[in-house]
Amino acid sequence: MTSNTLPNIHPTEIVPNRKRIRLAVAMVYFSMGLGFSSWASRIPDIKTALQLNDAMFGTILFALPVGQFLMMPFSGKLVTRFGSHKVLPFALPAYTIVLSLIGLVQTGWQLALALFLFGIFGNMCNISVNTQGVAAEKIYQRSIMSSFHGGWSVAGFTGALIGIAMINLHIRPFWHFVTIILVVWTIVWINYPFLVRSKHREKPGDPKRKMFSKPDGVLLQLGIIGFCSMASEGAMFDWSGIYFKDVVHAPASLVVLGYTSFMVMMASGRFVADYIVTKIGRKRLMQICGVLISTGLFTAVFFPFLISCVLAFMLVGLGVSCMVPSVYSAAGRHSKVPTGIALATVSSVSFLGFLMGPPLIGYISQAAGLRYSFAVIGVFGLGITLLVSRVKALQN
Repeated sequence: MTSNTLPNIHPTEIVPNRKRIRLAVAMVYFSMGLGFSSWASRIPDIKTALQLNDAMFGTILFALPVGQFLMMPFSGKLVTRFGSHKVLPFALPAYTIVLSLIGLVQTGWQLALALFLFGIFGNMCNISVNTQGVAAEKIYQRSIMSSFHGGWSVAGFTGALIGIAMINLHIRPFWHFVTIILVVWTIVWINYPFLVRSKHREKPGDPKRKMFSKPDGVLLQLGIIGFCSMASEGAMFDWSGIYFKDVVHAPASLVVLGYTSFMVMMASGRFVADYIVTKIGRKRLMQICGVLISTGLFTAVFFPFLISCVLAFMLVGLGVSCMVPSVYSAAGRHSKVPTGIALATVSSVSFLGFLMGPPLIGYISQAAGLRYSFAVIGVFGLGITLLVSRVKALQN
């Protein structure tokens, strides 16, 4: 059995119809997105409460992607050996428990520790849900990965709206996050029976893989594109609220508007990306989206006003919408590497964007201002457009 072929499973062992599989997979994407967006929506509050400057906060933000990065080779092995359907019921609840701990931090080091754990369980969720997405895509035998990531983005929008409500109701982050625990656990309980039961079973002739080995060239190229995209996403997730507060000088009740506008367009783009790919091709779409990322970020830099920045962040959201689904889908179809390992490899490189992007913004902001930081990240969009043209794996 090759790595991109589902094992022989009787249909009754999963669910009578594939639509219910697709819904279940979409809901676990939604659950993970809701957890992350809930953290993102309260970042300005937590930063202010801990009295952290931009450089200090940027350093602390390292903890989350460090946890993700260190866990990646282990997540790939776990998913490959046991199956994503067994890893998810542990990883997602643990992810939300750590989220609630973030709401209890009182010092910078406590926040760093909580974010490190958040990154560890977040990575387990990430590899598991994307393995489920690849398996469901194989069942449908057509591109549906962007729609799953659209579910993640809808969760981001939902989390932002919940965040706005919680902020205006003056509800502490801890109780906000406890509410998210109840929602996510309910979703997992309802949808777990319908997840795809699949894992790579090693045969006697299969080559043994080391925990750390030289990455496949195609996967490395895909990872670099993901790196540029995730650096841009990281800027939006971690700094959009602060940009609206400190640069745009938006009212307190509208600080989350930049993040919300970004998430709305990212979700919208993901729900139409699969259709657009069939019309103009995946490679051309990704090239256009790279230009949109740069245009949006540079617009926010040169026109730091409420309406212009809302529109600018919408362009960034539209630009990043198809990037991660495309590189993950291409990685999942790679025939030489098991799906879990392939996704972990691409994620390892891609998430360096999350590792380097947000802290880089903090350091540049402390030295020269937040607007200069966003200009630096804007260059990554142009880098995506140039890189995509060189990757043969990104075909329709």
